[in-house]
Amino acid sequence: MVHQSSGNEYTRAVAEFVSGLRYETIPAEVRTRLKLLILDSLGCGIFGADLQWSRILQETLGVMDHSDAAAIWGTTQRISSPHAALINGTQVQGFELDDVHRQGVLHVGAVTLPALIAIADAHNDMNGGDFLASALAGYEVGPRVGMCMGQEHIAQGWHSGATVGVFAGAAGAARGLALDADKTVHALGIAGTQSAGLMAAQFGAMVKRMHAGRSSQSGLYGALLANRGFTGIIDVFEAPYGGFASTFSRSQDRFNLEELRSGLGENFETMRISLKFYSCVGSNHTTLDSIRAIQDRRPFSKDDIEEIIVMGSQVTVDHVGWEYRPEGITSAQLNLPYCVATWLIEGDVFVEQFTEKALNDPERLRVLKKVKVAHDPEITALGSKFRHKVKVEIRFKDGTSEREEREAPRGSEKSFASESDIVEKFHKLTAKIMDKRQRDRLVEAVLNIDKLSSIREFTRLLAAEPAKERSFHVAS
Repeated sequence: MVHQSSGNEYTRAVAEFVSGLRYETIPAEVRTRLKLLILDSLGCGIFGADLQWSRILQETLGVMDHSDAAAIWGTTQRISSPHAALINGTQVQGFELDDVHRQGVLHVGAVTLPALIAIADAHNDMNGGDFLASALAGYEVGPRVGMCMGQEHIAQGWHSGATVGVFAGAAGAARGLALDADKTVHALGIAGTQSAGLMAAQFGAMVKRMHAGRSSQSGLYGALLANRGFTGIIDVFEAPYGGFASTFSRSQDRFNLEELRSGLGENFETMRISLKFYSCVGSNHTTLDSIRAIQDRRPFSKDDIEEIIVMGSQVTVDHVGWEYRPEGITSAQLNLPYCVATWLIEGDVFVEQFTEKALNDPERLRVLKKVKVAHDPEITALGSKFRHKVKVEIRFKDGTSEREEREAPRGSEKSFASESDIVEKFHKLTAKIMDKRQRDRLVEAVLNIDKLSSIREFTRLLAAEPAKERSFHVAS
């Protein structure tokens, strides 16, 4: 592990990377990947506009905030930019459909884009190339902070999307405002002191959805305040007492500051961000893929199964292997046995499968009891890069068994989705909120975003048409 120095060399390195990012220096493959990641997050955010928790935020904040500075995606409502970042981030993370950087344990788009788009919408118009460079700042910095902290961070009870995510939001927003390195240091320092978020929120609380939005909002505050000369913690990562790394690890050595600057501008973490094709937490996906693979070679039904044993890392066991309690849709999406039972019963784990009625479905409750999640020390020893690896064994009532091992899920950097798959997911998620013409224009704008002379040509497409009728996607 790398110990902190007395200065701020790591914070400074991150700030200089952010302020120095230029569109022209971004490799072509990274530009292409980033556009697809942005499109995926926007689809998740627009879908999220009609979820119950999103509506509560929209209505609660709308009563007290009559600003029209920034759009709430997928609605006709406008609000102040900090509240837009809060709501839009919540919407992106609203139904466990958005991206994830596995090693950094971070939903990157949900914390980066709401703050950056709020900047573009309300504070600083920019061309498409600058917007893409600004987005890349968040997509690169956020995962590196997560890697610095390691998987122990989430194991200690911190929700990394809420703690680590503030730095992605601040980095993207700071680059969007064209802050120099000095002001970017302060933006990071202002954002970092706002870090907060408890993993207990995963057991059914709506507030889990809000963590990403709050993180993005904190990053936005950091950039806006730093732009005006407000100062933050200049050694926010390194400070031996009260710094981010030492405080959130509760140590002087259970973190690796070198991860913050290693390979910056050369090895792009953006290329290691995964997309989701199941509507549940990323830790569940390798198990679902394993079961699918077994079914492909040996078709079976839920009634043929005696037991399913899933061996995974300690983080996987802690994160998703707990005993299911029907406390809300959030807990269902974050519980591995529940999601396995859902797949076995319905043959899919997407948005239609998660309803309030299904939470206490006797058949699901019966089938999920067949799923056992256990710790495999060998997988844990492989480190955070392999935290989603699982070994799945299905034992059948006839005495036979099948095994499957998966390191990474469908949509991961090892098997990234095609453009057509991502566009199809976008249309599937947004069809009930936007008509096809608007959806097509938005897809076209994102895939060609670097050609726009004004990014507001794109941001205005995120609002729903005034006449569009909206309804809840989640049954109550």
